[in-house]
Amino acid sequence: MTNKPKIKTLIIGGSGAYDIPVEKFGREKETATLQTPYGEASPIRILEISGTHVGFLSRHGVSGYHVTAPFVNYRANIYAAKELGAERILSWSGPGAIHASMHPGELILPDDLIDLTRNRVSTFFKGKGIGFIRQNPVFCPEIRLSFQKALGELGLPCHEKGTYVCTEGPRLETPAEIKYMKQIGGDLVGMTLVPEPFLSRELEICYAPLCYISNYAEGVRPLPYEKGVLFEGTLPPRDREKLKQALALFPEILRKTLKHLDALKRECPCTDAMLRYKLSGDISEDWHTWIG
Repeated sequence: MTNKPKIKTLIIGGSGAYDIPVEKFGREKETATLQTPYGEASPIRILEISGTHVGFLSRHGVSGYHVTAPFVNYRANIYAAKELGAERILSWSGPGAIHASMHPGELILPDDLIDLTRNRVSTFFKGKGIGFIRQNPVFCPEIRLSFQKALGELGLPCHEKGTYVCTEGPRLETPAEIKYMKQIGGDLVGMTLVPEPFLSRELEICYAPLCYISNYAEGVRPLPYEKGVLFEGTLPPRDREKLKQALALFPEILRKTLKHLDALKRECPCTDAMLRYKLSGDISEDWHTWIG
């Protein structure tokens, strides 16, 4: 693509993104499909939302769930976001609840992360002497604050803290694994939040997710095995409608979140994550030269 469109914000849609008409978010202008040093990125649809161009990337596929979490080309997607000019990434994900007090359909803003993936490359700086970056705060505080304001305006309840445990997948977790995750402080379990925030921080892009609880993790509640349905019974039939209702909220939540973000100057730690390497002369201002 020779004339790349420019965006300041990218939305990464998780499970169910392919079922929501993109017009619910904004008016579609064009689609950018970028080749990167890591292969082809997922298509990024350029939307006009309140007069601003915003990118929209469906993590698992445009027309359906075609790519499971361990096989998403994360590095290509984050590289493409930076190439298009993105300074912020808002994402969503549908993890399972590790605690019985959390229920399918509820919204949660994670504030911490445990990485239990095994095979994913989580850095752009392979073979380089850079990338020693602090991961606290894990997620951009400015995006989290904007999510909180948007949810408050809409009158939507939300768990404002939680530790997301990311597993390799695509299989679901065993009861013993869930018990272990609970013991080490996990609240949610999913497969998609690693390595997106780590890669984003390396390229000085703000990143934060909003999650909806999609099911109960294995062993959290005594639920019968239900053949032939998603999660085979870890999402009770009475809760399936709640899941649809939660997903339907995302276009309005994200539009309101974007309005709040527009009023902020980007003074968070994400902005200067690589500053000490610039000051020492290890890297230049051109981020393309940082890549390993």
